Amino acid sequence: MTKIDSFITAKIRDFFEYTIAGEWGSEGNSEIDTPVLRSTNFTNKGKIDYSDLAYRKIDSSYLSRRLVNKETILIEKSGGSPSQPAGRVVYCEEDFIGSASNFIEIAKINNLYCAKYIFFLLHYLYQTGLVLKYQQQTTGIINFKLEQYKEEEVLFASDKKEQEKIAEVLSTIDLAIAQTEAIIAKQQRIKTGLIQDLLTKGIDENGNIRSEATHEFKDSAIGRIPVEWNVETIGKIASLQRGHDIREVEFIAGEYPVIASSGVIGFHNISTSDSPNVVVGRKGSIGNVYYLDVDFWAHDTSLYVTNFFGNNEKYIYYLFSYLELERFGTKSGSPSLNRNDIHPLKISLPKPSEQKIISKILTQFDDSISNLKSGLDKLQHQKTGLMQDLLTGKVRVTNLLNQKAAAN
Repeated sequence: MTKIDSFITAKIRDFFEYTIAGEWGSEGNSEIDTPVLRSTNFTNKGKIDYSDLAYRKIDSSYLSRRLVNKETILIEKSGGSPSQPAGRVVYCEEDFIGSASNFIEIAKINNLYCAKYIFFLLHYLYQTGLVLKYQQQTTGIINFKLEQYKEEEVLFASDKKEQEKIAEVLSTIDLAIAQTEAIIAKQQRIKTGLIQDLLTKGIDENGNIRSEATHEFKDSAIGRIPVEWNVETIGKIASLQRGHDIREVEFIAGEYPVIASSGVIGFHNISTSDSPNVVVGRKGSIGNVYYLDVDFWAHDTSLYVTNFFGNNEKYIYYLFSYLELERFGTKSGSPSLNRNDIHPLKISLPKPSEQKIISKILTQFDDSISNLKSGLDKLQHQKTGLMQDLLTGKVRVTNLLNQKAAAN
C-alpha cells in the first residue's frame, strides 16, 4: 500500500470479505420462492428499486452465501450500453432477504471498512469513468470485466471512523435529495388532478372547484359541462399555423429563440411570431407544448397560434397540454401532427375571466415545482462536489464538520 497524506491506496478487491455471482435458479412464484434482483432493479443513483422483482426457486445450498441483506453491495456485470457502461453499483439499505441474478455480483464488505463508505467510493469511481476500460462487448451485450477491475488500486480513507463520517455526510444529503424528489412528485400528482378538475369543472366566483352536487351543469355534445361554459372547436379558440423552415447554418446570432418540436434549438435575429404564444410539436417530438413569453421564430417542426380570439394564452397552453395532442398524429412512416386534424376537436371553454383565474392557479403550482427542482439541482451539485472532495481527501470530513459547527 502507498501512503498519500492520510489517505492510502489499496486494490478494490481488498475491501471485500468475498464476492460471488448471483444465482438465477428456476421459475418460481411470489408466494413461496426467493425474490431476486436484476439489473433492471438498479437505479443510476445507487439505489435499489424493489417494484419489479423476479421470484425464483433457488436451492438453499446456493442461497446461503448469496443472500442480499443490509449493507450488501451489488455490482452489475452485464447489460451495459454505450451511454450507460456496465459496472453500476447499488447499496442495500434494508434487510431484503432475497438474492440477485447471475448477471450481478454480490459483494460482502470486510468488517475493517464501512460498507456505506465503500459503496459511495465505488459509485464515485463509476461516475468518474474508471469502469470504461473494463467493458467487453460480445454478441451485442456489454459485459464488465469485474475480476480485472478488482485489481485496480484506488485512494481511500484508511480510518474507519473517518469513513463512517464521510458516509454520514453523503447519506444526509442523499436523504435531502430523496425528500425533495418526493415533494416534487407529490406536487406533480396534485397538479395532475387539479388540471383535470379545473379544465373540466372550472372554479366559481368564491374560488371553489365546481361539482354537480353543488353547482349547475348542463348536457352538451361532449358530456356534462358547467352551465356557464360553452362548447367550441380548437380552430375557433386558437388558430394554429405551421412554423417556418430554417436551417441551423442560417441562424444569425440574435435575441429570438428558435422553437422546434423539441424546444429551443438556437437563436436568430428575426422573429416570426409574437408573444405571448403557444407552440405545439408538429414533427419529431409530436404534441410537446410550450408557452412563450418572448417573441420567437416558430420552426417548421412546430405549430404556433396565430389568433387566440380573446382567450387567455396561458389557459390555452394548459388546455393543449391536457388534451395530449400527440394522440392525433399521423401513423405514417414519418409521423406528424396536422392542424386540420386538431382544429375540429370539440372542447368545453369557460369565459376569459375564468380562464385567467385558472391559469393563475396552475402557474403558481408550476412556479412552486420549478423552485423545488431548482433546489434539487443545487443539492445534486452539492453532492457531486462533496463526493469529489471527501472521497479523494481534497477536503477532510473533520474540517468540514468543524466549519459547519463554527457556522452554527
